[in-house]
Amino acid sequence: MSTITSKPRIALIVGSTRAARFADVPARWMLKQAQNREDMEVELLDLRDFDLPFFDEIASDAFVPSQSPEAVRWQQTIARFDGFVFVVAEYNHSLTGALKNALDQAYTEWNRKPFTAIGYGGMGAARAIEHLRLIGIEMQMVSTHAAVHIGGSDFFAIFPAVGNQPIETIEQNLLPAAKTALDELVWWAKATMAARANN
Repeated sequence: MSTITSKPRIALIVGSTRAARFADVPARWMLKQAQNREDMEVELLDLRDFDLPFFDEIASDAFVPSQSPEAVRWQQTIARFDGFVFVVAEYNHSLTGALKNALDQAYTEWNRKPFTAIGYGGMGAARAIEHLRLIGIEMQMVSTHAAVHIGGSDFFAIFPAVGNQPIETIEQNLLPAAKTALDELVWWAKATMAARANN
């Protein structure tokens, strides 16, 4: 069996595209946590930078090549990565339509790769992240056990319409979960990289 020596390439995907989104705050913070590590390479992917149409292909790209040039560009982009961190907003107890559409626009490129998440909202996006995990299973992905949930008083302390404090105000509450989530992500990334290399 060959040994995987390269660092996992991780994409941090910003899952909200609204003009008034809050996603940039947790995205920048989580990006910093990942960049401070020596065991991964991380790159931010913003769904705003991909003009993805609503999914209207004949079928998943698992069966038929996609016709949309932007969908193909998205597939080629995510294919370069070994794992993912999703920045998850919770809309009506689920993830954003933009993120669901981005997930649907690819299939084989997600397969056998791990993911974790940082979610925010009154409940820390717990329900949205649970939905993301169900979708990930269907995409043949591996979810970490840990995730970062910015919820309750922590969320309201930093949300602009309420406390409007910098995220560093609550950082000590987030760091343990972030470390665990990224530790697990790297472990699974290395495991799946090795398995894919020997498949």
